[in-house]
Amino acid sequence: MKKIYIIALLCLVTVAAIYTFRHYSGSNTTDAADGKISYNFQVRPILSDKCFACHGPDVNKREAGLRLDIEADAYKALKDHPEAHAIVPGKPSKSEVYLRVSSTDSSVVMPPASSNLPPLTEGEIAIIKKWIEQGGKYEKHWAFAAPVKPDMPKVKNKDWPNNEIDFFVLKEMEKHGLSPNEEADKERLLRRISLDITGLPPAPEEIDSFVKNTAPDAYEKKIDELLSRPTYGERMAIPWLDVARYADSHGYQDDNYRTQWPWRDWVIHAFNKNMPYDKFITWQLAGDLLPDATKEQLLATGFNRNHKITEEGGVIDEEYRVEYVVDRTNTLGTALLGMTIECAKCHDHKYDPVSQKDFYEMSAFFNSIKEVGLESTVGGQETFAKNPRIDITREDLEGVLNFMNKTDTHRLQVSIMKDMDTMRKTYILTRGNYDQHGEEVTAGTPASILPFPDSLPKNRLGLSKWLFDKSNPLTARVFVNRVWQEIFGRGIVKSSGDFGMQGDLPTNPALLDWLAVDFRDNGWDIKRLVKQVYMSATYKQSSVVTPEKLKSDPLNIYLSYAPRIRMNAEMVRDLVLSSSGLLQPIIGGPSVKPYQPPGLWELATSGRGLLASYKQDHGDKLYRRGMYTFIKRTVPPPSMMIFDASNRDQCEVKRSRTNTPLQALIMMNDPTVLESSVALADLLVSGKQSTEAALTTAFMRIINRRPGKQELDILQEYWKEQDDYFKANPELVEKVVNKIGEYKLKNTPSPDLAAMVRTLQVIYNMDEAITKT
Repeated sequence: MKKIYIIALLCLVTVAAIYTFRHYSGSNTTDAADGKISYNFQVRPILSDKCFACHGPDVNKREAGLRLDIEADAYKALKDHPEAHAIVPGKPSKSEVYLRVSSTDSSVVMPPASSNLPPLTEGEIAIIKKWIEQGGKYEKHWAFAAPVKPDMPKVKNKDWPNNEIDFFVLKEMEKHGLSPNEEADKERLLRRISLDITGLPPAPEEIDSFVKNTAPDAYEKKIDELLSRPTYGERMAIPWLDVARYADSHGYQDDNYRTQWPWRDWVIHAFNKNMPYDKFITWQLAGDLLPDATKEQLLATGFNRNHKITEEGGVIDEEYRVEYVVDRTNTLGTALLGMTIECAKCHDHKYDPVSQKDFYEMSAFFNSIKEVGLESTVGGQETFAKNPRIDITREDLEGVLNFMNKTDTHRLQVSIMKDMDTMRKTYILTRGNYDQHGEEVTAGTPASILPFPDSLPKNRLGLSKWLFDKSNPLTARVFVNRVWQEIFGRGIVKSSGDFGMQGDLPTNPALLDWLAVDFRDNGWDIKRLVKQVYMSATYKQSSVVTPEKLKSDPLNIYLSYAPRIRMNAEMVRDLVLSSSGLLQPIIGGPSVKPYQPPGLWELATSGRGLLASYKQDHGDKLYRRGMYTFIKRTVPPPSMMIFDASNRDQCEVKRSRTNTPLQALIMMNDPTVLESSVALADLLVSGKQSTEAALTTAFMRIINRRPGKQELDILQEYWKEQDDYFKANPELVEKVVNKIGEYKLKNTPSPDLAAMVRTLQVIYNMDEAITKT
């Protein structure tokens, strides 16, 4: 019997391996068994995984003088065996690459055991063989070729698409034997667009109004109305704050306070006024270099002063100054190019055609900032912003910076970008060491992406123009992919920070290119881009997944149903506060310190500065949106981190989305959730509704739909149990309704109020409460 189980298990593993390989290794191309092999989508990933570490771009690690990432080099006679060639087009039997990867001789097979790389699978060997048989033709890496707008694909189900996006999505569905889901019901659809556009749930009266509206353009009008709300800018700002590594402290050990929040106010303002993406980026990269730069343009450059800055005496000044330059270079690569540029800091990139010289040429754009590594140690207000910086005056707040939320009259300074009068020399740093100067270089960009034109100034303004050149293959693709990721939970390119050789292949390359070109050719209009997605039939599908779809497309790569996505950390907090009526809808302003377990800051501090101990805020400040929660880098907000928020140490373009018991414990025990349960229960009891009506209202406020009969029966039964319990134990009522947070009850504590509080905690702990479905 045991033997049968083992055989069955081996069969299952084998089937799973074959399925995984066939389903994902060539998801956009024909299988190796028939049809033409795609170098970009089938061959390059194999070579990149198994060969480029020793035979790729890094000249210092290249073995036997063989380079396989360039066609001409791969066709050359081998250095050690001039009579042999790595690849002989049309002849696998004479191609050393095929002979080595298919060999069973451990002294000959590639990759060798000493490399610690796994050998090629039979399927991968078959792909290499057939590719060579078909001529062994190389293709430029898909991400390094400028996108061209593809033609609309032809589909069978011509009635389903709402706009161009749907044709590309449906084409892939039909290719893989899938069909789309029907449209989601109006309640779930309203919740979805409300969370995606504003980050906040719809109110019960808003739900009822939308459900009753039968006008054919009701959905589009609702989208337009949501896009016009100031909360749209807050929702869009959250992922950009991750990209920009925004925080309220300087980082490192002392981790003192900084006043960079006015830059955050500007980001919200820029999204709300729908600043075009090219302008949005240009102001942040080079606003100080624009002719007659305004205070707003200078403030925007705070983007590249959000990095960590040391205040620890005794550090080597130049070491940290160089570290700041490297951070900006890495951020440029990750945020705007979707490339792992940082891999070339110490040596040539092992997988992508980006040399160490390329890295330092790019760093030259940021190497002349008028700053030092250590400007001042922890002290008073003069340390809250570091030079170069600007003063924000009352006149600014009444004029060009009137979007800022500053109510006091205290002096306010913000770190910005400003170049020195003379350019600082830039060198290749041997092994990345700040004091090991190698060859001197000037500002430039990797030729493999797009050579830097002589016609552009070699400064940050020229760099921005290079980014938005029509020939730049990455800028538009990277941004539309991140927008797609934010809406659907997964980018068209899953590795949103790596479009290079080791990154994931696009699941729908034609759609990615269409979106990129359309976005670029329509003025980099962000609201237009997101509205296109929200109006698509793809977006409006139900999230119900059948067993058949779960089996054939478990990761929903082809979007045959709407994804179920757990909300990000900020939105979890926002939903709780908004549904309870506690949320303070104030846009912008300084960060706030809500409830937090005691002693955390005190355990990780040097004892100096304003942030040595946690001083909780009070009153309305306790009920601000999650994006305004104070982020101390060394001790980020614990409840937000449990929901995978960023600690903002470095540029981050994709958050993890975990599912852990700690998240359930937060929803059961966090003071904000408990206090919100009390506030909402107090509101419902004040309304003098029946228990059934009160629970229905609560369900609509939290889950944003009317409960089904079974759901309502369960909630009513639970409420009755709790009501009986508190009537039998009246001494416990006060503990449940009056001992949490600063909320002041409007009703007299009673068993039915306590029972309602406990029942609301159950609703808040439903999976659907914190999931976009």
